[in-house]
Amino acid sequence: MQKTISNSHSSTFDLILSAMLIALVFVATLTLNIKLPIKANGGLVHLGTGMLFIASILFGPKKGAMAGAIGMGLFDAVSGWLLWSPITIVARGLQGYIVGKIAWSVGRKGDSLAFNLFAMIVSVPFMVAVYYVGEAILYANWVAPLTSIPGDLVQNVIGMIVAIPVCLLLKKTPIFK
Repeated sequence: MQKTISNSHSSTFDLILSAMLIALVFVATLTLNIKLPIKANGGLVHLGTGMLFIASILFGPKKGAMAGAIGMGLFDAVSGWLLWSPITIVARGLQGYIVGKIAWSVGRKGDSLAFNLFAMIVSVPFMVAVYYVGEAILYANWVAPLTSIPGDLVQNVIGMIVAIPVCLLLKKTPIFK
C-alpha cells in the first residue's frame, strides 16, 4: 500500500510540475514579446525560448519538450498565430528535447555549464530548420523563409542569455543539489 501511495504522490507531483513548466513557457512567451521589423510576415522575439531552455536544463528532455511544445503551441493558438501552432509544437518540442537530452546526458542532470551551452547551441539549427520547412510549405515558397532566420537566431541568443544565469543560480539552491 505504501508504494502505491508513494507512486501516486510522485505522479501527481510530476503532473503539477509539467503543468507549471508549460504555464511558465506560455506566460513568458505571451507577456514579453517584440514583433520583429526584419520580416514581412511577422515573427517574434520573446522570453519563452529562455524558459524552454531553463525547463530543459533543470528538468530534462521530456519536461523540456512538453513545456516548449505545449507552452509555445498554446501561445500561437490563442494569439492569432493558429496556423503556426503545429509547426511550433514540432520545432519547440524537438528543441526542448535536444537541450534536455544533451544537458542530462551521462548522468549530468544539467550540471555542466559547458554542456548546457553546447545543448542550446546544438538545438538552434533544428528549430530553425523546422520553422523554415513549415514556413516554406505554408507560403509555397522556399526563398521567403530565409528572412525568418535572423529573427530565429536573435530569439535563441536572447534565450541563452536569459537561461544561463537563471540556471546557474537555481542550480545553487538546495532543491536542485
